[in-house]
Amino acid sequence: MPAADAGGVYIIHKHGAKPLHYDLRLECDGALLSWAVPKGPSLNPAHKRLAVMVEEHALDYADFEGAIPPGEYGAGTVMVWDIGTFERVGNASVRQAVEEGYVEFRLSGCKLKGLWKLVRMQWGTGNNWLLIKKADEHADRSVDITKAKPDSALTGRSLEDIARQAGGQ
Repeated sequence: MPAADAGGVYIIHKHGAKPLHYDLRLECDGALLSWAVPKGPSLNPAHKRLAVMVEEHALDYADFEGAIPPGEYGAGTVMVWDIGTFERVGNASVRQAVEEGYVEFRLSGCKLKGLWKLVRMQWGTGNNWLLIKKADEHADRSVDITKAKPDSALTGRSLEDIARQAGGQ
């Protein structure tokens, strides 16, 4: 039987803040570990995307779509760009893998699938990581997934539609 922390919910929020970015979230110990990815994920294993580890979020934030009002933390429009599950790869718990600076996982999302890794960078504050797609059957060097599939995995809405319907920005 796999360990309780062998995986869980995975989400990428597309966050129309200034600047636009994508928030990768992995369930761990009843919360969502979170990394802000300025350029969003890439299916190309040659692309190493900066991923800045930020504060954990509550698990019930996973399916949030809406507009966060100006002046509040995280102001901007938020969509569930991708959602699914992840499984960690290796023997370390998710928390231990993060502490060690190397997290390998398999995604089963609506848009992203296959093997990925997060690797802590050796310089900076310790919050700077790289998000890298591993070379597998789901890798694709020819498509920018953020442009090919820009809308919500939950509702099919664009950021603009979400903002308009929320009466926001």
